[in-house]
Amino acid sequence: MLEEKLMIDYKNALKNKNALAVSTLSFLRAQISYAALEKKKDKLEDAESLAVVKKMIKQHQDSIEQFTSGGRPELAEKEKKELDILKAYLPEELSAEAVKKIVEETAASLGASGIKDMGRVMKEVLARTAGSADGKLVSELVRQRLAGPAA
Repeated sequence: MLEEKLMIDYKNALKNKNALAVSTLSFLRAQISYAALEKKKDKLEDAESLAVVKKMIKQHQDSIEQFTSGGRPELAEKEKKELDILKAYLPEELSAEAVKKIVEETAASLGASGIKDMGRVMKEVLARTAGSADGKLVSELVRQRLAGPAA
Protein backbone atom coordinates (compact mmCIF):
# COMPACT_ATOMS: atom_id res chain seq x y z
CA MET A 1 0.00 0.00 0.00
CA LEU A 2 1.12 3.49 -0.84
CA GLU A 3 0.34 4.85 2.63
CA GLU A 4 2.58 2.28 4.34
CA LYS A 5 5.46 3.09 1.97
CA LEU A 6 4.90 6.77 2.65
CA MET A 7 5.04 6.20 6.42
CA ILE A 8 8.25 4.16 6.16
CA ASP A 9 9.88 6.84 3.98
CA TYR A 10 8.71 9.54 6.39
CA LYS A 11 10.28 7.74 9.37
CA ASN A 12 13.53 7.25 7.43
CA ALA A 13 13.60 10.94 6.52
CA LEU A 14 13.15 11.80 10.21
CA LYS A 15 16.00 9.47 11.22
CA ASN A 16 18.25 10.91 8.51
CA LYS A 17 17.32 14.48 9.47
CA ASN A 18 16.30 15.26 5.88
CA ALA A 19 14.19 18.36 6.58
CA LEU A 20 12.96 18.81 3.00
CA ALA A 21 11.77 15.21 2.72
CA VAL A 22 10.19 15.34 6.18
CA SER A 23 8.18 18.47 5.39
CA THR A 24 7.16 17.24 1.92
CA LEU A 25 6.11 13.79 3.13
CA SER A 26 4.38 15.23 6.17
CA PHE A 27 2.32 17.52 3.97
CA LEU A 28 1.52 14.64 1.60
CA ARG A 29 0.41 12.46 4.53
CA ALA A 30 -1.80 15.30 5.77
CA GLN A 31 -3.37 15.72 2.32
CA ILE A 32 -4.09 12.00 2.10
CA SER A 33 -5.63 12.02 5.58
CA TYR A 34 -7.74 15.03 4.65
CA ALA A 35 -8.93 13.30 1.47
CA ALA A 36 -9.85 10.22 3.52
CA LEU A 37 -11.84 12.40 5.93
CA GLU A 38 -13.67 14.03 3.03
CA LYS A 39 -14.64 10.61 1.72
CA LYS A 40 -15.56 9.43 5.24
CA LYS A 41 -13.05 6.58 5.13
CA ASP A 42 -10.36 5.41 7.53
CA LYS A 43 -7.90 4.74 4.70
CA LEU A 44 -7.82 5.57 1.02
CA GLU A 45 -7.36 2.98 -1.69
CA ASP A 46 -4.04 3.22 -3.52
CA ALA A 47 -5.73 4.74 -6.57
CA GLU A 48 -7.26 7.47 -4.41
CA SER A 49 -3.94 8.14 -2.67
CA LEU A 50 -2.31 8.31 -6.08
CA ALA A 51 -4.83 10.95 -7.13
CA VAL A 52 -3.75 13.06 -4.12
CA VAL A 53 -0.09 12.65 -5.09
CA LYS A 54 -0.88 13.68 -8.69
CA LYS A 55 -2.78 16.73 -7.49
CA MET A 56 0.19 17.81 -5.38
CA ILE A 57 2.57 17.22 -8.30
CA LYS A 58 0.40 19.43 -10.50
CA GLN A 59 0.42 22.15 -7.83
CA HIS A 60 4.21 21.96 -7.60
CA GLN A 61 4.57 22.17 -11.39
CA ASP A 62 2.35 25.25 -11.41
CA SER A 63 4.36 26.79 -8.57
CA ILE A 64 7.65 26.15 -10.38
CA GLU A 65 6.24 27.89 -13.45
CA GLN A 66 5.02 30.86 -11.37
CA PHE A 67 8.27 31.23 -9.42
CA THR A 68 10.38 30.97 -12.57
CA SER A 69 8.36 33.60 -14.41
CA GLY A 70 8.30 35.75 -11.26
CA GLY A 71 12.09 35.80 -11.02
CA ARG A 72 12.34 33.64 -7.87
CA PRO A 73 14.72 30.85 -8.92
CA GLU A 74 15.51 29.84 -5.31
CA LEU A 75 11.84 29.09 -4.62
CA ALA A 76 11.48 27.30 -7.95
CA GLU A 77 14.49 25.15 -7.04
CA LYS A 78 12.94 24.18 -3.69
CA GLU A 79 9.69 23.24 -5.46
CA LYS A 80 11.65 21.11 -7.96
CA LYS A 81 13.30 19.18 -5.13
CA GLU A 82 9.92 18.59 -3.48
CA LEU A 83 8.51 17.56 -6.87
CA ASP A 84 11.24 14.92 -7.24
CA ILE A 85 10.31 13.50 -3.83
CA LEU A 86 6.63 13.32 -4.82
CA LYS A 87 7.31 11.75 -8.22
CA ALA A 88 8.90 8.76 -6.48
CA TYR A 89 5.37 7.69 -5.47
CA LEU A 90 4.00 7.58 -8.99
CA PRO A 91 3.98 4.36 -10.98
CA GLU A 92 6.49 4.24 -13.82
CA GLU A 93 5.25 6.31 -16.74
CA LEU A 94 4.44 4.72 -20.06
CA SER A 95 6.47 5.80 -23.07
CA ALA A 96 4.90 8.08 -25.67
CA GLU A 97 4.83 5.14 -28.10
CA ALA A 98 2.97 2.93 -25.64
CA VAL A 99 0.43 5.68 -24.96
CA LYS A 100 0.02 6.28 -28.71
CA LYS A 101 -0.71 2.57 -29.21
CA ILE A 102 -3.36 2.64 -26.45
CA VAL A 103 -4.91 5.78 -28.01
CA GLU A 104 -5.08 4.04 -31.42
CA GLU A 105 -6.63 0.87 -29.96
CA THR A 106 -9.14 2.83 -27.89
CA ALA A 107 -10.19 5.13 -30.71
CA ALA A 108 -10.67 2.12 -33.01
CA SER A 109 -12.65 0.12 -30.45
CA LEU A 110 -14.93 3.10 -29.69
CA GLY A 111 -15.34 3.91 -33.37
CA ALA A 112 -14.23 7.49 -32.72
CA SER A 113 -14.29 9.47 -35.92
CA GLY A 114 -13.68 13.08 -35.03
CA ILE A 115 -12.80 15.64 -32.41
CA LYS A 116 -16.36 15.41 -31.06
CA ASP A 117 -15.45 11.99 -29.63
CA MET A 118 -12.44 13.35 -27.71
CA GLY A 119 -14.14 13.20 -24.30
CA ARG A 120 -15.13 9.55 -24.68
CA VAL A 121 -11.69 8.54 -25.94
CA MET A 122 -9.86 10.54 -23.25
CA LYS A 123 -11.94 8.96 -20.49
CA GLU A 124 -11.27 5.45 -21.76
CA VAL A 125 -7.54 6.01 -22.39
CA LEU A 126 -7.02 7.53 -18.94
CA ALA A 127 -8.85 4.57 -17.39
CA ARG A 128 -6.68 2.11 -19.32
CA THR A 129 -3.40 3.83 -18.48
CA ALA A 130 -4.44 3.98 -14.80
CA GLY A 131 -2.29 6.92 -13.83
CA SER A 132 0.84 5.82 -15.63
CA ALA A 133 0.56 8.37 -18.43
CA ASP A 134 0.78 12.16 -18.38
CA GLY A 135 -2.64 13.74 -18.99
CA LYS A 136 -1.21 16.42 -21.31
CA LEU A 137 0.48 13.79 -23.46
CA VAL A 138 -2.71 11.72 -23.63
CA SER A 139 -4.73 14.80 -24.59
CA GLU A 140 -2.25 15.76 -27.31
CA LEU A 141 -2.13 12.24 -28.79
CA VAL A 142 -5.93 11.85 -28.72
CA ARG A 143 -6.33 15.24 -30.41
CA GLN A 144 -3.81 14.26 -33.12
CA ARG A 145 -5.52 10.91 -33.68
CA LEU A 146 -9.02 12.38 -33.92
CA ALA A 147 -7.96 15.34 -36.08
CA GLY A 148 -7.12 12.82 -38.77
CA PRO A 149 -4.38 12.71 -41.39
CA ALA A 150 -4.57 16.47 -41.99
CA ALA A 151 -2.83 17.11 -38.66
